[in-house]
Parts: sequence; structure tokens; C-alpha cells
Amino acid sequence: MAIRSHISQCPTRYFNLPVEIVERKGIGHPDTICDALAEELSRTLCRFYLDNFGLILHHNVDKALLWGGSSQPAFGGGKITAPMEIFLAGRATSEYKGIKVPIAELVEQSCTNWLQSNLHALDAKRDVKLHSLIRPGSADLVELYLRQEKTGIALANDTSCGVGYAPLSELERMVLNVEQTLNASATKQTHPEIGEDIKVMAVRHHDNIELTIACAFVDRYIADSEDYQQKKAQLVRLAENSAKAVSQRELQVVVNAADDVDADSVYLTVTGTSAESGDDGEVGRGNRANGLITPYRPMNMEAAAGKNPVTHVGKLYNIVAQQIAHTLVQEIEEIDEASCFLVSRIGSPIKQPSIADVRLCLKNSGNIGAIRMHVDNIINNKLENMEQIRQDIVNGRIALY
Repeated sequence: MAIRSHISQCPTRYFNLPVEIVERKGIGHPDTICDALAEELSRTLCRFYLDNFGLILHHNVDKALLWGGSSQPAFGGGKITAPMEIFLAGRATSEYKGIKVPIAELVEQSCTNWLQSNLHALDAKRDVKLHSLIRPGSADLVELYLRQEKTGIALANDTSCGVGYAPLSELERMVLNVEQTLNASATKQTHPEIGEDIKVMAVRHHDNIELTIACAFVDRYIADSEDYQQKKAQLVRLAENSAKAVSQRELQVVVNAADDVDADSVYLTVTGTSAESGDDGEVGRGNRANGLITPYRPMNMEAAAGKNPVTHVGKLYNIVAQQIAHTLVQEIEEIDEASCFLVSRIGSPIKQPSIADVRLCLKNSGNIGAIRMHVDNIINNKLENMEQIRQDIVNGRIALY
């Protein structure tokens, strides 16, 4: 069945905008932690289902809440006075063909492993309390999901929209590079004082870029106020070097703008994340599926993390829309920029969206008609091969936060 597509030309190039705003919440931000734990739980469930039943069973564990704890950070090392509490909620198949699924154990295993692997100053056993609030799904959605076992056709379990665009702008690539550099394992080895809770807000005004970075420093690695200032200056240089590897535009970097050093009011934490006392978190409040928050770009409100990778279009369509846009720019020389919008209808095959809307910025006012067949082929090919997306998600090859 042919996909109903609409292809049009964009009147304005994003790259020509005089002002651009881009944000990323790093892996230690409370919202990103929730996204990561929900997605890790989904992947753990997928592997258990595949290993024991040969197929991925119905689940959507995309509701997670982090309730921040209490702490008393201090130069040289403070203490946690109350652990953060993380509530994993959602729906998952807990029994199939007489075999029970150890949901609570899988929650504990997946969350603890991720926290220990990604937050170097956090003691996941001591500083975190986990709550498993997973229940079986509704009978109608489970039945809809299991129809694929009989027909071989995955049916959308929601009426939803997915969006994607390409290519990333220079500023978007800079924001990703800065956060990923600061949170790289090699950086933690040489600068253990840098916690994982790093938020980067970038503003470009014509050719001038301002980076405002919030970084939760780990108190045990900082002796006093003077040491804090020196290590903050080192972080500024690390961020500048990382940013300049992407762009040579005029750059200003400000770290922990709310600090009042004279009053000893600085951003110190015991664990490297504000979740220990200063902030709470929730799935879907942070980065979109491409790892960025981009208010001038097409975005939607779907929380992709934690949704099942078989039928949930809130996850799959955001990924495949990105892939369509990226492939259009990579393969068709006439295209400078591309955006893709996909809309599903619950109960319809996921490979057949209600509409695939593609918007293109062409070089030299090119002719859409000349490339329409190529564009349609790319859309159809990406939708037809969504099983590969599923495999990549389960194997951790696609990041969603």
C-alpha cells in the first residue's frame, strides 16, 4: 500500500535565522536520569521477553518520577541525609504461557546497573531508593498488541505524531559536543570533581554564541573556595575547547552563573547530581529523541523513552522521522534542510502512517518535482524497515535522550 505523503518547500531556511536557542540536559540531570531509567527498563524487559518467549511482549514503562533527596554538601566531602527516591510506573506483561516475569527484580537490576555505570560519585545502593509500580496493561491494548503474532503486522497502539529534522546546525552540534565531552569517562578520570548533572544552554545571536553551563561539582574533590574557583576555570577551558572544535564564532562561556563565592554559595553536591536535594525529575520533561531541546525546530511532547519498540509510534515515529530527514539530506544533493512529520492512527499498521509530511529547503530554488520519486522512495524504505529500528533500540544502538 502506497504511503500518503505530502512534500513541500520551506519558505525560510533555519540556518539563516538571526537568533538560535539550543539546550541539552546532561545524563546526570534528574529529568534525563528518569528518561534513561525508563528506557533501560524497557530494554531489559525486551531482552527478558526475547530470551524466554522468543518475542517482545506488551509493555510501556514510560512513566517515571524522581523525588529528590536531601544532602549537606561541604568542601572536602559532605553527606546524604535522605536518599532520592525513584518511582518506575507503567504497564508490562507479568505472565505469559504460565511463566511469571520478575518485574520488580528487573526494575532493581536495570536501574542499579545504569546508575552505577553512569554516575561516578553516586552510591546507587545507599543514595537511591527504588519503587516498582508496574502493573499489567489493559486487556484491549494487550489484545491489539498480540494481533501481530497472528498476522505478522505490527499495529499502532496510539494515535500520535513523530517529528524529525536534518541536518543539525553548528550550534546544535556544539551543545552535544560540549556536554558529551564534559561527561566523557576520560574527563571524569582527570576531573572527578565534575559531576554528571550538566545542563548546557546555548544562544546564538548572529555570529555571537553564549554558552551558559550549570555543573554540579562533587564536593569531596574540592578542598575550599579557592580550589572551587580554579576547577571552575578549568571547566570553562574544557567547554571552550570543545565548543571551538565545532565552531570558530565569537564565544562566551559562563559556568554556574548563580554562584556567590564570597558568601560560599556555590554549586556543590555530594553525588554530582542536583537530584540529591535541589531538583526532582520526570520522564519526557527534558531532551527530545535527538538528545536536544530546540524551540525553533519542529518538536512534539512525546516521551519516547520507556515505550515499547514494537508498536508504540510515540517512540518509533520520532526515530524514523529523524532517519528520513537525515537520509534525504545525505542522499539527495539538491536538499539543504529537511523536516519530517508522521502521524499514526491507533489500530492501523505502523508502516502505514495517516500522513507523511516532508518539508524541504532546496539549493538554488530547485524543483521538488524532479526529486519527488526519490523522496517517496526514501520515506517508504525507512517505514518498511522499522524492524531494524526495533533491533537497534533493544541493542542500545539508538539513544533517545
